[in-house]
Amino acid sequence: MRGLPRQWARTLTRPHIAALLVWLAFCAPAAANPPGPPWLSRLDEDHPLVGRIWAPAEARFLTPDEVTRRLAEADLTLLGEHHDNPDHHRLQAWALASVIAAGRQPVVAFEMILPSQEAALTAHRLAHPDDVEALPTVLDWSASHWPEWSWYRPLFAEAMAAGLVIRSANLPNDLVRSLARRQPQPAEVTQRYRLDTPVDAADAEAMAEEIRQSHCGQMPEKVIPGMVDVQRARDAAMALAMTEAAPAGAVLIAGGGHTRTDRGVPALLRRLAPGRRVFSLAFLEVDEDITDPAAYGEPLGSRRPPFDAIWFTPRANDDDLCAGLADFLKRKQEKEKDKSN
Repeated sequence: MRGLPRQWARTLTRPHIAALLVWLAFCAPAAANPPGPPWLSRLDEDHPLVGRIWAPAEARFLTPDEVTRRLAEADLTLLGEHHDNPDHHRLQAWALASVIAAGRQPVVAFEMILPSQEAALTAHRLAHPDDVEALPTVLDWSASHWPEWSWYRPLFAEAMAAGLVIRSANLPNDLVRSLARRQPQPAEVTQRYRLDTPVDAADAEAMAEEIRQSHCGQMPEKVIPGMVDVQRARDAAMALAMTEAAPAGAVLIAGGGHTRTDRGVPALLRRLAPGRRVFSLAFLEVDEDITDPAAYGEPLGSRRPPFDAIWFTPRANDDDLCAGLADFLKRKQEKEKDKSN
């Protein structure tokens, strides 16, 4: 493998049919065939796993029709992405269209929307319910750290055309900073985001190691506990955004690390929404050295891939993420030094 496994990378940071009869909701086809070749991401597109869908717990491949049925049956669906892979966003839009085509009207919760942006988004939709083109301005997308708007536009267009509620699934920026610095929090904050619940020691260390790996070992060890708290609180914020949508159900758009079933949002959903049907579908880039789908758990520190299903795609780029992070940290240190002088 090339240095840092991309499965670790960028998991922390950066109209449809009206209600159908119940039986149709479980057999209605998707609005269109799922995206496939030609892929927008071209690296390793001839890999034998590209375009295939693996169910780890069943140790077998699924067909798109089987995935469509599982999407229709789920109350709470998580669509995990690599933020910088355009094919993942195409597949997410297809999955959301499949849910809508099955007659469901879920809330769509985005990691990419901050709580402070919800009021402006709601006001815009009340005044201009069909205006998708203004959303980059409403959400101040150019100032965010997310990839280009055009990749996410189809997701917002699907949700708006179906009249779905769109909401934030993230934390306020000031809370992120406060948690990262491990500043004392009011009881209502620690309770809401489940920070008052002891975390299993093995899970805590696994999350810490994930942060070390995803930051190429370049983050000072003293900041890791705070970053674990941020990760836990983000997972809780996403789970709350989904469960507070009951009984409509919800679809979450988030980085793949948040959608893992062992310690991510699905683990919280099992406690917050017992009895609700949860389906975690992750879109995963192939590794040229791994052709066994069951082996994709190892780079993620898991015995098997920690998702209900994984959909393999080509890789988006060959960027040296560690070199890029080193350059970013260097520039940040220089800025802080200049400010102190």
